[in-house]
This record gives sequence, structure tokens and C-alpha cells, in this order.
Amino acid sequence: MSETTSDDWAAGLEGPKKKPLTRTAKFLLWLFGLLVAWLTLSNASWLAPDPTGKRTLIAHRGVSQLFDHAGVTDTTCTAARIYPPEHPYIESSLRSLRAAVGRDAGMIQFDVAATKDGRLAVFHDRTLDCRTDGKGSIRNRTMAELKALDIGYGYTADGGRTFPLRGTGVGLMPSLDEILDDLGHLPMVIRFRSRDPREAELALAAFARAGIEANQPRFAFFGNARVLGPIRTKAPKAWAMDPASARRCTSDYIKFGWSGWFPASCAGGTIVVPLDRQWAFWGWPDRLQARAAEHGARLLLVGPRGDKHAGMGLSRVGQLTRIPASFTGYVWIDDIFNLGPALRPRQK
Repeated sequence: MSETTSDDWAAGLEGPKKKPLTRTAKFLLWLFGLLVAWLTLSNASWLAPDPTGKRTLIAHRGVSQLFDHAGVTDTTCTAARIYPPEHPYIESSLRSLRAAVGRDAGMIQFDVAATKDGRLAVFHDRTLDCRTDGKGSIRNRTMAELKALDIGYGYTADGGRTFPLRGTGVGLMPSLDEILDDLGHLPMVIRFRSRDPREAELALAAFARAGIEANQPRFAFFGNARVLGPIRTKAPKAWAMDPASARRCTSDYIKFGWSGWFPASCAGGTIVVPLDRQWAFWGWPDRLQARAAEHGARLLLVGPRGDKHAGMGLSRVGQLTRIPASFTGYVWIDDIFNLGPALRPRQK
């Protein structure tokens, strides 16, 4: 009987020998590695030019009362579901917008609606029933009639047992003319609630009356593509964003940005980046910022899409830590009252 050597044992443990890779397999692996390297380098944020400027906080409705967004529809009266107030400000009033600037907002945002006498009232809703002591549509009232209302009338945090802002908002619904006279030197975002392009014409007329050139990048106009038609024609340097084009641009970039190609739908457009989806945007943040700047596009960072209780913007101080330090685009803020001061440098 022959003797088993250690080499025999080792050979048994090695198992069957692996077949060498074919030339085709080696080529495919090499090609795959090259593709991964190219994708990594072409979208590497650390290889992008250093960004210039600083981020801009957009104060949604100025300093406003926050509310639970869960289940909210176009017909929900959000004034009837606010959280207990931390401050006395009523959204979109001059006091509220001034306070937002004082709390480090780089842009103020408000909604407008046409009145019976051809002005634009600064007010979030199309109707008066939810927030004020009035009834019916904004467009059926003159600006003078709207100024007589109490815009803090309907706010309650306890189901209607108490109304903490009632009586404090009499006469505080401003017109766009008043906003431009008082705060027209500031960057601002004007959102149109309707699809009627005549409202854009009314806005441009208000700018003309105030002696302010609307055709500037510091002014933004949001709304349906139809209503923005006159803005894009007569104020092409202003930031005009409609939801449909922003969605198309954002989707196209996610699909094709890996290649380094910047979609035509994003040229001069808006890429909307949810706080909890930053990972989906190729070259985020610096490489994407460089591409956007090259094509005249803007980046708008908004709140997380996975939070049903929050709105479009950031509403918690802790969310600020998730904004890259090098981000120099726009940040939509729902709670500028708390988040603005939280970004100030600490005093030693």
C-alpha cells in the first residue's frame, strides 16, 4: 500500500482547477472597469471647480405659522390645523416678510391673486373663508375691501376652541404694489395661484408703477406655464419656473446626467433636489453646480419627499446639517423663524 504524502492531501483540498478567463471575458471586465472609472471621475464632485457665492434661503410665505401637512389637499383649510404658535406673525404680511429678512432670508416668497379692481393681493388662498372673516373669492373683492378684513381670523391650533391670531391681522393683507414699495430692493419669489396670463401682466404693471425693472435675475416668478408666458417674453432674465418643466428637467438629469451630458430641458431651467434624494443627482453637489451654472440653470433644494407631515421646504433645524457646506444654490425654507438664525456663525 502506497504512502499518502502531504502534497497529495494539499492537492485534494484545492478542489477542481478553475478555467482561465477567455480573452472576451477579460476584455469585458477591462471595459467594465474603465466605464466605472470614467463614471466616477466624470461625476466626481471633488474634481469640480470650487463653487463661488453662497446659498440663498427662500422664506416661504415669510415668517409663517407651521401646520401638519398630512392629508392636505387643495381644499384643506390649513389655518385650522396650525401648531401652537411660536411667534405672532401672519404669513405674507409686510410684518412677516420683513421679519423673514431679519432672520437671514435671502429671498422672500409670497402668493398673489387678482382682485376685482385689477390689482394683485398678496394672499395664499383663492378664497377668503379659511383665514379671514370674509367669504368668497379674492377676485370678487376690491383691494380696499380686502384691506378691511382680518387675515388672522381663522387660525387655530386646538380645533377651534381658541384663535390666537384673531384680531391681530386687520388691514394687513398687502397688495403687490405695497410689497414692491417697501421691499422691492430685495430678491423675491412671486407665485401665481391661477393660470390666467393676465395676472402676470398685472404683476409687470405693478413693477412698472414702482419704477422697478422686473427683468432681473433677483426676481423669480413661479406658476403654471401659461401664466408665465408674459414673464418669459418681457422679463427673460428673471427666474421663471413652472412645475411641469421643473419635473421634466429634474427627471432628465437623473436619467442622463451620468454621461456628463446636460439635458436640453434643463438649459435655463430648474433642477429640484429633495433633501432625502441628494444621492440620485450625478455630480452632487459641486460638479452638478458647475454644470448648472454653465447652462444657466438653477438648483433648488427642498424638503424630504418621504415626510408626509412636512411641506415643500425645510422645517426642522436638524435638516440643516444635511445641506453640503459647498452648496451655493437655493434652499426652500418653511420655518425661517428657527432655521435662519440657526445658520448664523456662533459667537465665541
